[in-house]
Amino acid sequence: MQQTLKDQQAVVTGGGRGIGAAVVERLAAEGAYVTFTYASSHAAADRLVARVEEAGGRARAVAVDSADRDQPRHLVEDSSSSGGLDIVVANAGGGTIKPRGELDDAANDRMIDVNVRGTVDLIRFAVPHLRPGGRVITIGSASAHYMPDDGTSVYGMTKAVVAGLVQGLAREFGPRQITVNNVQSGPVDTDANPADGPASDGLRSLIPLGRFGTTSEVASLVAYLASDAARLINGASIDVDGGYSS
Repeated sequence: MQQTLKDQQAVVTGGGRGIGAAVVERLAAEGAYVTFTYASSHAAADRLVARVEEAGGRARAVAVDSADRDQPRHLVEDSSSSGGLDIVVANAGGGTIKPRGELDDAANDRMIDVNVRGTVDLIRFAVPHLRPGGRVITIGSASAHYMPDDGTSVYGMTKAVVAGLVQGLAREFGPRQITVNNVQSGPVDTDANPADGPASDGLRSLIPLGRFGTTSEVASLVAYLASDAARLINGASIDVDGGYSS
């Protein structure tokens, strides 16, 4: 594989598993030195670092709670200490899928704190350290504009906020040639949402391609947006969902 991101400094939040882990592996394979965060599983993070290094890449893992404002701030300061950042991927997020009337305060607040405030904080802390031509990429969701059931209202709201944020920041950072884009995934086969899980048949029936996406397919779009080939793409929310939300 041609290393299109050779020696670039990248930060990926929520990189310990699922889509985030695939993004870490892909950016490292493209030549970036990737610092990624994980919430709780130190062993899984260590295994990811080992996989990256065995493939000839470079990565390190840092435990960070994206809902804690000080932790992303320290992460960015430490990651940029060698001269700056080139790529920031705001992937940390999550959701409790329940009708609004069944969501308790803790679940409601956690989605807002991590998906919205955590994303805003990461970007505002990182941008002063981004070199000209840097890339900011958020991992959103097709739920920002497509909710076929009654359990995604608050989660979808948080992802719609991210899509709006990206449009505004694209104008704000454009004069520095920093692009800001949003990757909106549909159903993707992960531990949290397996393609053979109890809800998979209903979701699969809504996807024209008839299958869940893979984490590597999402990571491929992230790697493209991080590359010089995508330098004119800015302020976009791009669905990677097999037509699920079309």
